[in-house]
Amino acid sequence: MIKPLRGMKDILFEDAIKFEYFIKTASNIVRNYGYSYIETPILEETALFKRSVGDSSDIVNKEMYQFIDKGGRDVCLRPEGTAGVVRSFISNKLDRTQKGYRFFYYGPMFRYERPQKGRLREFHQFGCESFGESSVYEDYTIIEMISEIFNALNIGYKLEINSLGCSECMPDYKESLVKYLDNKKDKLCTDCNNRINTNPIRVLDCKVESCKQELIDAPKITDNLCENCQRDFKKLQELLTQNGIEFSVNKNLVRGLDYYNKTAFEFVSSEIGAQSAIAGGGRYDKLVEYLDGKSTPAVGFAIGIERVLDLIKLPKSDSNLIYLGALDDEYVPNLLSIAKDLREKQEVFIEFKSKKMANHLKSAAKMNALYCGIIGENEAKEGLIWVKNLNTQEQKVIKIEQLINL
Repeated sequence: MIKPLRGMKDILFEDAIKFEYFIKTASNIVRNYGYSYIETPILEETALFKRSVGDSSDIVNKEMYQFIDKGGRDVCLRPEGTAGVVRSFISNKLDRTQKGYRFFYYGPMFRYERPQKGRLREFHQFGCESFGESSVYEDYTIIEMISEIFNALNIGYKLEINSLGCSECMPDYKESLVKYLDNKKDKLCTDCNNRINTNPIRVLDCKVESCKQELIDAPKITDNLCENCQRDFKKLQELLTQNGIEFSVNKNLVRGLDYYNKTAFEFVSSEIGAQSAIAGGGRYDKLVEYLDGKSTPAVGFAIGIERVLDLIKLPKSDSNLIYLGALDDEYVPNLLSIAKDLREKQEVFIEFKSKKMANHLKSAAKMNALYCGIIGENEAKEGLIWVKNLNTQEQKVIKIEQLINL
């Protein structure tokens, strides 16, 4: 028997229903904020991610599904979504229009790492990217949008924010950070030591507990911000407070990719174990320019869909599916004509195997059906059908033609 590859998982049954529900909910919300859907290729040139994500990142160093194709091109499966959207933004010459663009996407990403709960080698992200708006009001709006998504899904969260500074204040900060880290080399892990001279700010993102302890007294970027960055970070906190979005400032919060600057944020949950981040993002004003586009401010985020599936509680009223079943095989043909009329307005599932009523009800509940309709001998003779609303538990026998009005 051929099994799925390690770290790659089928999505079906209840998880598939939750997956669809998440995409529908999140898509509807972000469309209300002016975002339009974009689809980018799963396969891209490796250079795209090396130049955007950064050579010092774990993604590029350890985790990419990279290979040489039959044409001799160095390609890889996309490990994240932002770089591809930025590439598309430049390829389609949108950077030259000087207009604002807002895109959302969802789909599979690939990283070769040790599989664990909420972290697979093939995983799915939902993300948004906003181009052309440099105002901190856009940063706030992105965070507000994510909180609205999680509130709609009844997912609890804590919001952590930080500022990573800009090209004006970052150089001096990096210099002071490197001086501090140089004195800690013998107490830091191998990855941290490798990052000191390549991208020292990434050391702050280390998940090794002993490293975390050594970094408690490390210089903080928020203590070294320039006037503009200080003003924007203060304004972001004011906007969150004024609009009732609770947050905390995490001075060691950095994003794991090289392209971020200024605002950085994470939404975390205590309900999914050690991998607590369920969404993250921030501002990346230099990335379009890094990829040979015209300088364009940008901000975005991504939600790890697998990480939130277990947190989603499906509303009972979300489905309008009607499950149809028969108590005896000879009445199954009756279901076909019933379904034909009903399908003009709603989703219908027919169970072609006859079962006892209790087993039909179990099957209907497992499919998240709203109604379960069953025909037996008496119903077939009189043109009736037994129907149960699985939300309200109300049950009744009605004429078949009345099904269309449920």
